[in-house]
Amino acid sequence: YPDIIDYRHEGDPDDVIMKGGSCIISPLGEILAGPLFGNEGIITAELDPRLITQGKYDFDVAGHYSRPDIFTLDINTAAQKITRKSGE
Repeated sequence: YPDIIDYRHEGDPDDVIMKGGSCIISPLGEILAGPLFGNEGIITAELDPRLITQGKYDFDVAGHYSRPDIFTLDINTAAQKITRKSGE
């Protein structure tokens, strides 16, 4: 790691903390390439853009989940107590 990074590790600085695991996953959750562990490399896969539509049927973050008529997100910015008693 470069000296400008605040790197804190209790063990030997030469220890491997993360051994990689890069992979390419399709919109349907299939592993198309990888995972690549323990060395440097480039992984490639042939992608089918038509699978994006199918994947959105499982998890469509901008579609039917985005319904301001029935779902809201309220953010309370007031200071909060760390603890509180239930039932009061």
